[in-house]
Amino acid sequence: MIRATLASLLSVASLGIVPLAGQAPRWPERAVRRDIPMTNAIRRAIAAGTRDSTGRPAARYWQIRTDYTIEAELDPATSRITGRERVLIRNTSPGPLTQIALRLDPNLFLGNTPQAAPWIPAEVTDGIVIARMAVDGRPVVTGPSRPGPANQAPAEPTAAGLNTTLARITLASPVAAGASVNLEVDWSFKLPGGPGQGHRMTMRWADSLYQPTQWFPRVAVFDDLRGWESELYLGPSEFYNNFGRFDVKLTVPGGWIVSGTGVLQNPDQVLTPTARARLARVLESDSVVTIVGADETGPGRATAPGDRLTWHFVADTVNDFAWATARQFVWQATRATIPDKGPVPIHMVYLPGRARLFADAGQITRHALEFYSKLWFPYQFPQLTLQDGPSSGMEYPMVINSNRGAADHEAGHQWWPMVVSNNETWYGWMDEGFNQYMNILSDADAEGKPANHDGDGQSYGRISGNEAEPPMMWNANYAGPQFYGFTTYSKTPLMLSMLGGIVGDSAVQRAHREWGRAWLFKHPSPWDYMFFMSRALKQDLGWFWYYWLFTTESVDGSIANVATVGTRTVVTVRQDGQMPSPVVLRVRLAPTGPRIRLPANATRVDSVTADIRYPVDVWFGGSRTFTARLDFGGRKVESVVFDPRCRFPDRDPSDNAWPRATPSSCRRG
Repeated sequence: MIRATLASLLSVASLGIVPLAGQAPRWPERAVRRDIPMTNAIRRAIAAGTRDSTGRPAARYWQIRTDYTIEAELDPATSRITGRERVLIRNTSPGPLTQIALRLDPNLFLGNTPQAAPWIPAEVTDGIVIARMAVDGRPVVTGPSRPGPANQAPAEPTAAGLNTTLARITLASPVAAGASVNLEVDWSFKLPGGPGQGHRMTMRWADSLYQPTQWFPRVAVFDDLRGWESELYLGPSEFYNNFGRFDVKLTVPGGWIVSGTGVLQNPDQVLTPTARARLARVLESDSVVTIVGADETGPGRATAPGDRLTWHFVADTVNDFAWATARQFVWQATRATIPDKGPVPIHMVYLPGRARLFADAGQITRHALEFYSKLWFPYQFPQLTLQDGPSSGMEYPMVINSNRGAADHEAGHQWWPMVVSNNETWYGWMDEGFNQYMNILSDADAEGKPANHDGDGQSYGRISGNEAEPPMMWNANYAGPQFYGFTTYSKTPLMLSMLGGIVGDSAVQRAHREWGRAWLFKHPSPWDYMFFMSRALKQDLGWFWYYWLFTTESVDGSIANVATVGTRTVVTVRQDGQMPSPVVLRVRLAPTGPRIRLPANATRVDSVTADIRYPVDVWFGGSRTFTARLDFGGRKVESVVFDPRCRFPDRDPSDNAWPRATPSSCRRG
């Protein structure tokens, strides 16, 4: 008993709550955490001067660059791509590189590598088969290497993990800071086909349409937070790639149309004179121009003559390369007019039998590119292509594998992560979640009406507390099948709905725009976002980021009591959740009576209605109840509603109003 009592007192003392002699400890009703948790990764970056509390890239920020030269050939008879690539890796970090981490996503199809449910590969293949590797001309040993002195580099560059989705090459000679190294890889990959489940799990329809994605060996990101990104590719979580230049030549049968990331460099060699003439008219108007029609097939009609043709694409400052090809693509194009930039082409390639799915896809994509360019920053690339195929709903630089259904959403990804390149594998909410939020804005704009986030934040209260839900800062690669979609896609708009309820939706969008522009073609972390937004909004939002990103808590507010004493009405607000919020009360007054005098913290809604606001600070003392004393010059209060725009997570909104019969539905707008 003595030991138990001592342990209890020590526990209480560790929280700074020391009881007086003979009294029980006085616990706060809740302890509100107001700071942002810091992990070792962000602490190291701040100590190194690469990131800081401004949320902008700090003075010593760096990121490596990878430039790819790829030659690949498709054989439809075997559905295999055979490729040769050279990657120039520029070590812009302050220290030497002793390894190269290599992403081998096609090995997910080996059938014996880890994968996350419910992603199911379409077929088991031999993965990515490496025929040769060399580092600066020195062959890479893929088996046991000759032993060297203990704790020293191997005698030759040595690869390990080639049968996984993340291999490592240990270098014989480190790459010094500021130096470069060439990696050469010869490889092949059978493109999987069949009834897979999940994006990227199938890459072809029979032997007549191919949609290669994550199809070649890619150098992993090496950054200031964790060094080499070491997460395996499991299926759902997508990617995190370096920026660089891609020079890609793709050889396919004559008559097959090829589309992809970048700008076609040799139209004279692969297109007919008729197609080239039609292409020249695309930027003249918003009309849709047919470049290759459904009745134009085969060498000499769909393409230039020849049994096999090589299509050459170049893309600069992009973080990936995807493409598509088919025996009988219809190719159409239109344009989007980008503010401060001018017109850019929007290409669409699709099978003739699926024309209805692309009938208005160009118009939808045009609106997306133009709207998001005004909302955030101008579209950064010289073109965009919609590609038909089995994985309908994926994004890559200048490429979206989509028809009309996901055109707006996938086009939005050209902002994040294709330009503002966050780590999707860890923090999917920073691309999918931001995208879901801005899709709400785009949809409203397309319908010619204001966007409305009312109700979104409140709805999270009905989900909060589910044991299967991971916090948003949990590694998305291990979020689990039940809540991966919610945490990665759906929760961010709910979070930003509440933030808009605190500072205003336009302020949220302004700050987000400034953050995006500060991180163009760079790799921001969640801490950079949190720090930047707090500064841009001129508020201490540590409590907000903590509860939304690091927990699964809710506000769970209510009006506990309303009493009138003389000319004053006393409203008692209670919060039973761990997450605090400002106190926002919508007060409706009697239509007649003494002249209404509004308090300083009130905003008039109409002639007899006002919103009263108290800052979140009222909860920082630890109480779960707050008393608002309202005086409108003697005018009688008829009803009170807590959180009238339904922005704060609430398990049971029915107790947010007084009298209880008062409708508590959100006032739209």
